[in-house]
Amino acid sequence: MTMLTPRTPAKLAPPGRSRRERKAAELESRTRLVGERLAGISAAPGVRALQSVDASLGGLTRAEAALRLERHGPNVVAQERAPRWYVQLAKAFRNPFIAVLVLLAAVMYWQDPADPGVVILSVMVGISGLLRFWQEFRSGRAADALAQLVTTTCAVRRRAGSGGVPATLELPMDQVVPGDVVELAAGDLVPADLRLLTAKDLMISQAALSGESLPVAKADTRVQDLGQQVTTDPVEADNLALMGTSVTSGTATGVVVATGSDTWFGSMAGSLVGERPQTNFDTGVRRVSFLLIRFMLVMVPVVFMINGLTKGDWDEAFLFGIAVAVGLTPEMLPMVVSANLARGAVALAERKVVVKRLNAIQNLGAMDVLCTDKTGTLTEDRIVLDRYLDVHGNEDGEVLEYGYLNAHFQTGLRNLMDQAVIDRVNEAEEVVVDARFSMVDEIPFDFARRRMSVVLARNTLVGVAGRAENAEHVMITKGAVEEVLALCTHMTDRGERVELTEQLRWHVTRIAEDNNRRGLRVLAVATRTVDTPRDTYSVADEDGLTLVGFLAFLDPPKADAARALEALADKGIAVKVVTGDNELVAARVCADVGIDVGTVVLGSGTDALDDAELRALAARTTVFAKVNPVQKARIVRALQADGHTVGFLGDGINDAAALRDADVGISVDTAVDIAKESADIILLEKDLTVLEQGVLQGRTTFGNTIKYIKMTASSNFGNVFSVLVASAFIPFQPMLAIMLLVQNLVYDIAQLATPWDRMDEEYLRRPRNWDAKGIGRFMVTIGPISSIFDIAMFLIMWHVFAADSEASQSLFQSGWFVEGLLSQTLIVHMIRTRKIPFIQSRASWPVMVMTVLAVLTGLWLPFSPLAPSLGFVALPAGYFPWLIGVLLVYCTLTQLVKTWYIRRFGTWL
Repeated sequence: MTMLTPRTPAKLAPPGRSRRERKAAELESRTRLVGERLAGISAAPGVRALQSVDASLGGLTRAEAALRLERHGPNVVAQERAPRWYVQLAKAFRNPFIAVLVLLAAVMYWQDPADPGVVILSVMVGISGLLRFWQEFRSGRAADALAQLVTTTCAVRRRAGSGGVPATLELPMDQVVPGDVVELAAGDLVPADLRLLTAKDLMISQAALSGESLPVAKADTRVQDLGQQVTTDPVEADNLALMGTSVTSGTATGVVVATGSDTWFGSMAGSLVGERPQTNFDTGVRRVSFLLIRFMLVMVPVVFMINGLTKGDWDEAFLFGIAVAVGLTPEMLPMVVSANLARGAVALAERKVVVKRLNAIQNLGAMDVLCTDKTGTLTEDRIVLDRYLDVHGNEDGEVLEYGYLNAHFQTGLRNLMDQAVIDRVNEAEEVVVDARFSMVDEIPFDFARRRMSVVLARNTLVGVAGRAENAEHVMITKGAVEEVLALCTHMTDRGERVELTEQLRWHVTRIAEDNNRRGLRVLAVATRTVDTPRDTYSVADEDGLTLVGFLAFLDPPKADAARALEALADKGIAVKVVTGDNELVAARVCADVGIDVGTVVLGSGTDALDDAELRALAARTTVFAKVNPVQKARIVRALQADGHTVGFLGDGINDAAALRDADVGISVDTAVDIAKESADIILLEKDLTVLEQGVLQGRTTFGNTIKYIKMTASSNFGNVFSVLVASAFIPFQPMLAIMLLVQNLVYDIAQLATPWDRMDEEYLRRPRNWDAKGIGRFMVTIGPISSIFDIAMFLIMWHVFAADSEASQSLFQSGWFVEGLLSQTLIVHMIRTRKIPFIQSRASWPVMVMTVLAVLTGLWLPFSPLAPSLGFVALPAGYFPWLIGVLLVYCTLTQLVKTWYIRRFGTWL
């Protein structure tokens, strides 16, 4: 990870410009300050580190530790927890449309407490909020269950009193305090930020902090620990072990210099709690909601004034205006959106995906850029032996054999690369090796030499235990290329031992460097046949070696990564890799999974750029490497500022800020806690193909939501337009307020099946986004079509059935009610697809069933026992042929207008 270079004040986001930018500046400031303090501790002698926290090698006394625990608090970082259930419940009702419905219900109650519309609106609001609350509450509990820590203790030196003998205790990690001396061994989590005091063969995995796939070596104990002057980045300091990392091999002791929120990890976590930034879904819903509300604020006063002026009954005009407001409002919108999202969450749960925030499902469908970390997401987060090469770069089994012998016979703790070599050889070969060779001695690995050697005796009789007295001894050395090559005088060339000339030395060095450039970690393997066998060997015997070849390791890509990324690309999603690992490894992995790498940009190269420059760079760059957490989050925001809906896939501490800032943050169940807390979606299995299913589910969810909005808004707009015309020319109310509410209720109940509808395959092929302007255009274009046929029905009722006076207004109102409800219900099938309905595209069976029920209800109500109380009268038989004709012509004209609209605007839903 590259230490952040502070940008000039002119390029920092001005305070108060936006909450997101303030959070980003806070994160940058905190990590910089903590990093500078840790770098200072790293640069100073170890004694100074002990003095700075008033501690000694023997550890703190129990009394001192208790006082420090009280002063500094538990060793925990700031964590975002789900709010209490009643807070979640209140937030589930925080929606502009729900506010409008509550206001309308309040006005209706004030006008008439017995008005059934009050109950209808209240039920709609209640179901919508409760559905959203229950789904998010249940998902939150599932996510909390994932966050339980497995390892919770660490080895700490404590003394009973000032003169007591130090004793090593296993203490809960949250009880560690500054000044504690912690003992580390393989497999331990580092409980806090430590300044190492002693270390032996210490390898630490920093993948969660830096994104580096391979463990890094920390400094062995030095005679004079004078500190380190090499780097100002605490992650790169070889005498610091940071909270959130883990020990893969070796042992160490270190003094705790920071706990909780004062650690490097804590400095990032502290800025990631609180209210989350607005996502694409939030802004889209808000824009569409306020568009519809603006239509209502314009249309309702016009209807009220026309009715009041033409009828003279202002009380009745006010009541009708309220009914029109309800009629114009897609009152089921919050409920349909919640039902759509909840159904999507259930579908994803069947694929072992936890959706923590329902809105993330739609964001997943709208996502057109996926930024992903590399380690643990694209790769398997394990080391494998990729190739074993001779001095010319060709695969050679003899190199594997010698590498295996070195790893198999060593008695020390095997590191990940030793294990990778062993894993490459099958069990049958292990038995043969044990029979052919016997262990004589070993020269263990240390970080100064960066190599280790074993000395083996070749058994003269295979299958006979032990070895002959004069058996040949062979030394096998494996280690860093530079160190091993310096000890070699010869090399094996096609089975022949030849002198290693300067030209050949340059040649083999280039072979190793070529593999390094491909993102591989390379070790050299060399041998020496000992002329005078003996029982013990030393470092001085590692000389005059013969280079056999090279072992090359990598963190392999996941088997499904390339296929998953290709599927995402086919769905219109650009994939960008944003990793803390080095550029060579990043480029290699990306190439292996089919990503067009192009020019790799380092995180340090983004610091000097202002926001506009970074937007341009992010647009043309596919791979960012050596990127720290602040830089990752800034790249995500730059892509969002360029108009993209951005997803981020990551599992490390260094991914948390980007996961939170993205429109949809995706993590896995094995991620660190802070990554899971910051994510919106958690994959319970590391199956990247689930992402494609999630994208399709998100687009289906969005498609069904926008389908409802366009169908209902255009239909309601047409109805209100018809009311305007009728109010101006008809001497009575064209429809009673209760009729308007019942019509909307029956229609909306039918639309509850919308979340179960299917979307055309063509619709699912590219990302979909909110378009308030497009919805407004759709309303004013498609809505008035229904008004043409409403007016036609007005004329039919007026002239054919003589419903032309107040005495016959119930017949007029009943006729328009049935035509309006049936046209609204049937037109759903015209609008739900850009194809020809019923022929090229059919709705799902739940939608078909609800359509039939709505039509039958509309035809039944004028003849039902409820008719008198609702103001209906029975319709004559001659009405129905006219009704069928009107509906057929209506559907035909709508299909023609739809064809024109698609050609004109290039879109439909």
